[in-house]
Amino acid sequence: MTTKQYHGSCICGSIKFEADVESSDESNRCNCTTCWKLRLWFIRIKPENFRLLTSEDALSDYVYKTGYHQLFCKTCGVHAFGKLNKPGVGNFVSINVACLDDVPLEELSELKINYMDGRNDQWWVEPKDTRFL
Repeated sequence: MTTKQYHGSCICGSIKFEADVESSDESNRCNCTTCWKLRLWFIRIKPENFRLLTSEDALSDYVYKTGYHQLFCKTCGVHAFGKLNKPGVGNFVSINVACLDDVPLEELSELKINYMDGRNDQWWVEPKDTRFL
């Protein structure tokens, strides 16, 4: 298992972060309302592997019904990352893969994608149809 550090940002640069991603971390696509409408593709990492490099003042926070905090830029609106700390589910930061600035395209094409049925609150189940995720 190898760990690589990546840098990420929103469009306008008000949000910048560093993330240490392990080679075994899989990416995720979900069909819940938030992920569906934002077309999110994300990687979950441990909170200690995430560093916000800019002020939290640049962030707005949308809290999903599960307690998940989807953080986005107040200026350009890009959803760069989210956070959840919930017993039974876990404590993690979800990084929007599209916000990673320095990940090589070859690595993106090799990411394993885990599909999740958040629409039916069954995140551990793959939806029947993943063609649009």
